[in-house]
Amino acid sequence: MTNDGLTEQFTNLSPGAALGIDIGRVIMCPTRDDGRPDTSFLGAGDEAALEIPPAPGMFEVVPALVRLFGGRAWLVSKAGPRIEALTRRWLQHHRFFERTAMDASHLRFCRRRDEKRGHADALGLTHFIDDRTDVLKYLRGSVPCLALFGVQAGPIPDWVIHVPDWAALGRALEPRDGVTPTQAS
Repeated sequence: MTNDGLTEQFTNLSPGAALGIDIGRVIMCPTRDDGRPDTSFLGAGDEAALEIPPAPGMFEVVPALVRLFGGRAWLVSKAGPRIEALTRRWLQHHRFFERTAMDASHLRFCRRRDEKRGHADALGLTHFIDDRTDVLKYLRGSVPCLALFGVQAGPIPDWVIHVPDWAALGRALEPRDGVTPTQAS
């Protein structure tokens, strides 16, 4: 899919459309310009990890996505017990749910990347944003719109929409020719 597909896939939503968003390297710690992952959250002490900033533009775009998807937006992340607990603290510290208007109960964790598909199926997700091609492969055939987030070191598969950063998605959501994005009902 091309970046033109980004606007199309995220602005003309069918009724019941639902969104899944990964946390690591999407909500926080995006990949560096050279495609290398930012692992500062994983390697930091607990208190230092809380100070890791959100991805640039995330707090401007995610609230718009929550509105656009009629509140059917979920965080779905792979993490072990320590990182899950730390991530929950990070979300609270940065007032994520308050600032995005996402329901605080819309948070799911799994221990293996392939388990994201079970969450996607259970939640009826139609769109998923993740920084890893291997995760999106697990979602193929289940989630119709797969968005690969961030700078990538390798080629972008043609079966995903590339979302370079939150600013790009924000631009895709802007009204065009007086037409505003269609909210899922």
